[in-house]
Amino acid sequence: MKLNELSDNPGARKGRMRIGRGIGSGKGKTGGRGVKGQKARSGVKGIRQFEGGQMPLYMRMPKRGFNKPNQAKYAEINIGKIQAAIDAGALDAGQKIDAAALIGAGVLRRSLDGVRLLGVGALKSKISIEVAYASAGARAAVEKAGGAVTMTETREEKPASDSKAPKKAK
Repeated sequence: MKLNELSDNPGARKGRMRIGRGIGSGKGKTGGRGVKGQKARSGVKGIRQFEGGQMPLYMRMPKRGFNKPNQAKYAEINIGKIQAAIDAGALDAGQKIDAAALIGAGVLRRSLDGVRLLGVGALKSKISIEVAYASAGARAAVEKAGGAVTMTETREEKPASDSKAPKKAK
């Protein structure tokens, strides 16, 4: 058997339906569009949302949310992937690990607006890593292994707001 002789079993692939080719085909005359009317014509748009002049449901619903246009995008990496790169010899645990070292080792493709360290996986090596942000679990795992995490960006801890506390009756 040769690669150019490979083929599907007969009947395994169904051909496309050719519509409008006579009543004997089963899709002739109206071509599967039923009878006359707006839906039988070509180029009809927006008829599914039309509610007879009533304000459509998608316009009655309130708009919610906001997408920040200049939001920072971080390259995320788990500690398990860093440990795998150290085990493979791509990263040196004795050197300081930063975005350039991760890109050079092939662990990351690009650093975007910074690197975010996440805590999935296990870390056995003592490393010193510099990232834009590290989750609490990732920081705990690195410090448990005897390493250190340096964060270039700091997040301000939000004070406990009064709105979430139960209101007292006056």
